[in-house]
Amino acid sequence: MTNEQLNNPLHGVTLEMILNSLVEKYGWEKLGTLITIKCFTDDPSIKSSLKFLRRTPWARKKVEDLYLRSQKRK
Repeated sequence: MTNEQLNNPLHGVTLEMILNSLVEKYGWEKLGTLITIKCFTDDPSIKSSLKFLRRTPWARKKVEDLYLRSQKRK
């Protein structure tokens, strides 16, 4: 395993796992206020959000950053 992966806190964590964790912790409504993207505010679902986040690097980065911040608060 490379040093880069050893220092990567998201190593082994899938986008679906991240999204499920955030939805469980905050709910869709709060998640939509924390990260204002349409897939969280208009008829949200895991499937549609994953599709959008996989195609949109800036949005995925925001979700990953929120996940990391939420993990530090545990």
